[in-house]
Amino acid sequence: MKFTIIGLGNFGRVLAEELTALGHEVVGVDVEMAKVDAVKDKVTMAYRMDASDLMSLRRLPLTESDVVVVAIGENFGDSIKVVAMLKQMNIAHIYARAIDSIHAGVLQAFAIDRVLNPEELSARMLVHSLDSGIGLETFVVDAEHYVEKFQVPESLVGRRANELRLFEEFSLQLLCVCRGNSSINLLGMRVSNETVVENQDLNFELTTEDKLVCFGKYKDFKRFWKSV
Repeated sequence: MKFTIIGLGNFGRVLAEELTALGHEVVGVDVEMAKVDAVKDKVTMAYRMDASDLMSLRRLPLTESDVVVVAIGENFGDSIKVVAMLKQMNIAHIYARAIDSIHAGVLQAFAIDRVLNPEELSARMLVHSLDSGIGLETFVVDAEHYVEKFQVPESLVGRRANELRLFEEFSLQLLCVCRGNSSINLLGMRVSNETVVENQDLNFELTTEDKLVCFGKYKDFKRFWKSV
């Protein structure tokens, strides 16, 4: 796929680099030369440009992009102006980053494909990790539903995965189990890796190296953590 990312701050830069690493074509744009220099060797093309200027914006290969991401966050005015001009240019798919609820509300009024709230999402994930008292990885599905990956609690080690009764007792769906293993990298250092246990019946005993991946409501996850 082809992406144009406007705004190469921390969020836009990581987005551009990771998409490129996955094999996508990425055009990065920023008004600051230092930010352009930081990614120019890591993306397909990088331009130093004031995207809030319509004439400049029109010079970008926007119609060739599958998705245009407006990653400008700090400058509210430029963010809104760029999105407005993209809509005026009939760009098919637009994502835009919002830094607060007001910013998000204005972006939603443009009926773009998706409003991104990376700071809010990151904060929610951290809150849930701290609140649970255990290390976990979280994917937010909506305001109530989450997918969470966490270390098998000590009280469940030795139990068979298909005997946990997570749905019956806590309304949590067990999606899979990830098993940790270690290997030696090129520097001779031991590193940890995780792979999904390929067993559809989940008929195996859980170990201290395993992690559960579950889907459910946060209130149900809290009930589960209190029980273990």
